[in-house]
Amino acid sequence: MRFLDLFAGIGGFRLAFEQAGHQCIGYVEIDKFARMSYEAIHDTRGEWTAHDITTVPDESIRGLRGHIDIITGGFPCQAFSVAGARRGFEDTRGTLFFEIARFADIIRPQYLVLENVKGLLNHDKGNTFETILGTLDEMGYDVEWQVFNSKDFGVPQNRERVYIIGHLRGHRRRQILPIGDTNAKASIPIKIIAHDKKYRMGTQVFDPSGITETLGTCQGGGRQPHVAIIDDQGRQGKSYHQPKDLAPTLRATGYKNPPKVVKAVLTPDRANKRQNGRQIKEDGEPMFTVTAADRHGVLVIDGEDHYVRKLTPRECWRLQGFPDWAFDRAREVNSDTQLYKQAGNSVTVPVVYEIARRLED
Repeated sequence: MRFLDLFAGIGGFRLAFEQAGHQCIGYVEIDKFARMSYEAIHDTRGEWTAHDITTVPDESIRGLRGHIDIITGGFPCQAFSVAGARRGFEDTRGTLFFEIARFADIIRPQYLVLENVKGLLNHDKGNTFETILGTLDEMGYDVEWQVFNSKDFGVPQNRERVYIIGHLRGHRRRQILPIGDTNAKASIPIKIIAHDKKYRMGTQVFDPSGITETLGTCQGGGRQPHVAIIDDQGRQGKSYHQPKDLAPTLRATGYKNPPKVVKAVLTPDRANKRQNGRQIKEDGEPMFTVTAADRHGVLVIDGEDHYVRKLTPRECWRLQGFPDWAFDRAREVNSDTQLYKQAGNSVTVPVVYEIARRLED
């Protein structure tokens, strides 16, 4: 089927949908750096496109009617995230959902496939999500939704997101959700060994056999994590310094030999203050959730030598399920700072693929 890629980012939706055999007809993305990566990765020649979705005239959208079977979109989540102010529809970014609604109301695609943070479900005591469901219902769409965790789909990242699927009434309706745990062996439970009394992010230590919570995408610009020195007994020392070199690239997938978790506060004198993203991982350990900010590192153990290096942009893209060839193309046109940010803002490709392959005419 043919799809329109709204809030396209670097093309996580597109990559997954094309892997499932669907065809992209056009895309919308306002961020110029994300567009550069998108157009480097995907063959967009001759496709319909726009930059600012709010400036696309209705007449231009009408030209797409009859050519689009699916609209996809990971509409901006900051307005609904627990990490933000959670102003919802009071926030300009929150109103961008209604741009998806505008496109859908004009084009009338058979399916809508949307993604957002899990916090969307309970924002404003559920009123925000109720508004979304009500809007889609009035437009003639029956809706199903489910929260997925990326770690259940073969990537070592604990990332929970809600996916919303709209079915246009009058078309044959095949239920898509729920989708079960497609990789149960990869789903590793979280076990906290210790944490401060107020449970502040960045102050917890997790069981080495598990994975931890959300990770920020570590935007570059010299804001990567500092090194925590570990002695030969595996104890964290009090010496902190900036690493000079990167260790060999971490393989971000595979669970036969899952990495170990060592999560630490990287600024000792601020142990009781919020330090979102200032966390470290043992080499090979399933990573935290990738978001668009914060700084993270990987603990490397080489015999009796222990050190921490910063997570590479390639590793962040792998944590979102992107193949290396896609990252290599994006790296040719963008800086590390942008590559970190783009990984955090993307969807996890294997999760979207499991949805895309279930859609049918």
